Amino acid sequence: MAEREQRAGYPLAPANGYARSDEETGRSLSDEERRQKRKKWALYIIAFVIFQTGVIVFFSMTVMKFRTPKFRMRPATSFDTFDVQPSSFNLRMNTQLGVKNTNFGPYKYSNSTIYFSYKGTQVGSAMIPKSKANFRRTKKVNVAVDLIAPTNLANNSELASDISSGILPLTSTSRLTGKIEIMFIFKKKRSVNMNCTMDLNILAKQLQNIKCK
Repeated sequence: MAEREQRAGYPLAPANGYARSDEETGRSLSDEERRQKRKKWALYIIAFVIFQTGVIVFFSMTVMKFRTPKFRMRPATSFDTFDVQPSSFNLRMNTQLGVKNTNFGPYKYSNSTIYFSYKGTQVGSAMIPKSKANFRRTKKVNVAVDLIAPTNLANNSELASDISSGILPLTSTSRLTGKIEIMFIFKKKRSVNMNCTMDLNILAKQLQNIKCK
């Protein structure tokens, strides 16, 4: 009978009514698996883009950020000459400066000069040789300076009063000009100022109360 129906052009009915249903189910499962894979790949790509963006932002905010170094006087001070009279002084001071570089690259600066003053009157200066502060380091610079009261302070009552009190107020000013180099490619000019106040303790022969802006 089945052979007759097949010869007559009629398709044979499936022996099991679930055959077509199983095929369709398999096809739908395959489509679902492909959709799940596409979703996973999309999530991977999004996560990678977010990660890369985070890395770039972190890199630009830390490693690639140019920060102005700090230029300060340090407490380490000694005197080779210490001659203080009631209305004058003649000192040779060995002091130490600090150039603090917080960049991820060296700060190279040119020659400069540091000036010391007593209440607006310059009493000494010293040269700061060109050098560099390595990345994430503080460069220590030793300088020797002669502090001498000029003749126009010889009869200054304020100076005599300060010397009599044992405390001589001084200020120091300077300016460094140089370049910061990051990864040996990116460079940017940076200038940094020093503006410090301090007290010279005549009895103890030392600088104290050093404050820098």
